[in-house]
Amino acid sequence: MVYETLAFALFALVTLGSSLGVVLVRDVWHSALLLGMALLSVAVHFVLAQAPFLAVMQVLVYVGGVLILITFAVMLTRKQTETDDSEVVA
Repeated sequence: MVYETLAFALFALVTLGSSLGVVLVRDVWHSALLLGMALLSVAVHFVLAQAPFLAVMQVLVYVGGVLILITFAVMLTRKQTETDDSEVVA
């Protein structure tokens, strides 16, 4: 019982910290990675609540789908720097 409470408290802190990081970090890539950490820790909360199906759906739909979509959007919409432009021309 004590271990479950400690695990819940640990993952609650991870969820809150990574959620704050999503909002406060200026870099979009790091924000997306922190969003993945927050979504995975929510899946752990589902496991702790004896709901493994919801945990699997959380990982498949949100982490597997939405986060990959955000990652591709970030990768495809980044601006190129001056050094990248000179490498493409050469």
